[in-house]
Amino acid sequence: MNYTTLLEKAEEYVIRYTKEHEQPHLHYHNVGHLRRVAAFASEIALHYKLSKSDYFVVMVAAWFHDIGYFLDNHSKGHEERGIGMVRPFLESHRVEETVVSQVIACISATQMPQQPTQLLEQIVCDADLSHLGSKDFDTYDKLLHHEIEEVTGIEVGKKAWRNGTIKLFEMHQYHTTYCQQRLAPQKQKNLAKLIGKQMGKKGGHKKHKDEEEPNSTLLKNWEESVLVDPEKAKKKKQERGADTMFRITSANNSRLSTQADSKAHIMIQVNSLIISVILTFLLRKIENHPNIAIPAFMLMAVNLVTIIFSILATRPNIPKGTFTAQDLKNKDVNLLFFGNFYRMSLKDYSEGMQQVMDDSDFLYNSLIRDVYFQGVALGKKYRLLRLSYNVFMFGLVISVLAFVLGVTVFATK
Repeated sequence: MNYTTLLEKAEEYVIRYTKEHEQPHLHYHNVGHLRRVAAFASEIALHYKLSKSDYFVVMVAAWFHDIGYFLDNHSKGHEERGIGMVRPFLESHRVEETVVSQVIACISATQMPQQPTQLLEQIVCDADLSHLGSKDFDTYDKLLHHEIEEVTGIEVGKKAWRNGTIKLFEMHQYHTTYCQQRLAPQKQKNLAKLIGKQMGKKGGHKKHKDEEEPNSTLLKNWEESVLVDPEKAKKKKQERGADTMFRITSANNSRLSTQADSKAHIMIQVNSLIISVILTFLLRKIENHPNIAIPAFMLMAVNLVTIIFSILATRPNIPKGTFTAQDLKNKDVNLLFFGNFYRMSLKDYSEGMQQVMDDSDFLYNSLIRDVYFQGVALGKKYRLLRLSYNVFMFGLVISVLAFVLGVTVFATK
């Protein structure tokens, strides 16, 4: 996979899309914002010396994280809209599912309140809010204020906006040590300046009503998005971490299974070719050279056993394909695996899946069982594959030695 070329295509795609779907009300969340986030994400990524694939994940997430605004300039749900665009783009270029999942996780992590679970997500989140620690914060803040008022049609007073911004500053923290050192000092200066303006207003002229009461629905929703119950935030973070873990683990297991199948197919093809060569050429010469008969049959036996183990490693094992109401009641069936339902009717399966989705314990238990049995199947597959390689390796050595003895020692007698 040429990540450099594909990253260039992703950047071109996003820039072209923003031009074709230009939103005049997006004073802040425009292509300039995407460029700034991508540039700073690159700076952080280079600091951490990420691999090519990880750098690709970070940069694609940075370019696509706010593209959802160009589908609908309302902020709510823009992460999901961005994910809905980046997945088909990556899949159309045959990017591995593990990489796609990482990009999606990075975009999802930018949702407020930010709760990244690993370094790549932290980099994208810090780049997204790098303006909080920028010397140009006042400019960006005014653009965002202007944008929200135009998009919603709701006038937000300066004090109401400032109060919300201060709360955002107090709740936010940079996740990477690089940004904590690089941006946090300026962020504290920006916060002190906001608080200074707020304190200065208290002793000044009588405020306008819209500056006294932060009564806009927009500001209320914004504050609710950044000020959440710590316990709920912790639980949500744990759930997101578990979801990411299951997604990545399942993708890794699928990739390992594909690799094992590929190796088994190579062994089958190589040994089949050797057998065909032996049958075609060597067996014809056995009458004239009886000394190579035993080595030839030994090599054929080795090839045959190797092929058998390789076939056993790839041979599918499918369960009965049905489940009962009692299985659902006892939560003793995994409906995420096709082998447990392929003989059931759509109605029974739909009812079962609805029960799984309505019960979080049942759902996570199903995910655990799915990952576990994927691991069991992988273990069996790799054990058989290892046997196949061992038989081929040692058997080939012994057969070659037998050929050497047959040709050199016994041929002279």
